[in-house]
Amino acid sequence: MYGRSFWGEHEFMLVDTGGVLNVSKSQPNIMEDLAITTTIGMEGIPLATREAAVARMPSMIERQATAAIEESCVIIFLVDGQAGLTAADEEIADWLRKNYMDKFIILAVNKCESPRKGIMQVSEFWSLGFSPLPISAISGTGTGELLDLVCSELKKVEGTEDLVEEENRIPAIAIVGRPNVGKSSILNALVGEDRTIVSPISGTTRDAIDTEFTGPEGQKFRLIDTAGIRKRAAIASSGSTTEALSVNRAFRAIRRSDVVALVIEAMACITEQDCRIAERIEQEGKGCLIVVNKWDTIPNKNQQTATYYEQDVREKLRALDWAPIVYSTAIAGQSVDKIIVAAEMVDKERSRRLSTATINQVVQEAVAFKSPPRTRGGRRGRVYYCTQAAVRPPTFVFFVNDAKLFPETYRRYMEKQLRADAGFSGTPIRLLWRSRRKMEMKEGKSASRTQANLVPRDRKVASST
Repeated sequence: MYGRSFWGEHEFMLVDTGGVLNVSKSQPNIMEDLAITTTIGMEGIPLATREAAVARMPSMIERQATAAIEESCVIIFLVDGQAGLTAADEEIADWLRKNYMDKFIILAVNKCESPRKGIMQVSEFWSLGFSPLPISAISGTGTGELLDLVCSELKKVEGTEDLVEEENRIPAIAIVGRPNVGKSSILNALVGEDRTIVSPISGTTRDAIDTEFTGPEGQKFRLIDTAGIRKRAAIASSGSTTEALSVNRAFRAIRRSDVVALVIEAMACITEQDCRIAERIEQEGKGCLIVVNKWDTIPNKNQQTATYYEQDVREKLRALDWAPIVYSTAIAGQSVDKIIVAAEMVDKERSRRLSTATINQVVQEAVAFKSPPRTRGGRRGRVYYCTQAAVRPPTFVFFVNDAKLFPETYRRYMEKQLRADAGFSGTPIRLLWRSRRKMEMKEGKSASRTQANLVPRDRKVASST
């Protein structure tokens, strides 16, 4: 999990890796340490395949840790001060000494909350061949010294970018969906290397994993791989606190993203959970594209297959009827580049601003084609003008005679007309309706307050007496 960090005048990327397991452990002990299961969310996968995936898990985690170490300048070797020195600590220390003595290695002994006991706790770790530093992640003790050590070995990067270029926003793309639909495979295919672990075991991605990515034309993105989102009832029945936290992180990833890639499996039916995720994306006002992964599993495809499939998706995911659809096979690297192209287009549409003249021309044509309905009393809504108030998501304010005269059906019609004439593919848009009568009342109140403030103080006193 990558994160941009700051300490003093230094800025650096911090990489948090998965725990490196002792390879001598038995399979049940590995499963216990990983807190994974071969039953929950594994329906339809043979038991032998599940067990084989569990057996491969430690080596896959270690490969991820190795990749992170290879690209780093400083290594923080973290050990548990309360548990004391273990055989696994000695194995990792030997591994680091044999392979990475050219890098700056800091031995940090965590869980040393007491300064007095901390000296006692770190004493046995001297045998690892590194100078131990007592720290406490909970209380923050020693973390300042740790960061000073880290920054002392960081190399200054020559030729820094201009301040204007640094201020440029890097779009964040969150990859979300149900478990085992291929989210991590898509991220790995986009980056071109195995940044996340891909396994048939449900729940191998637990954190929202950030990876910076540069597209073929030099455009930068931040890719966020998330944990699979299952039904709340299924999570509760499994009793897994880890999965519940993972799902919460996935929802937070949606909130901090600019564009969401909702991944669905081609052969699997769109479920109620997919619809709920779609509604969450729309509510958060995020741009979205629908990625139909494992497209190669669809048998007997022809020219009409994608058309029929899109109709089915549009019918079931009505909350995202404005989202573009991309078909891909991530495991083979097919059409994954189209995901970035579509995401870039969605981000541009989400950030687009229209002139007031253009908006009002669209609105006038829409009203001329279909006037607002009359009420039983003969009243009819009237649109005075419209303006765009914000972007990301695009927000339009309609100034009307009375907002109550515009029913939900007419508001949806106006949104469709805006999309048809002005675009905004892949992004939700917000329509706000302001009544002129309410505006005049507010303006009247504010004017009266202003006049009251302008009255001389002696006149106020005289009137009060």
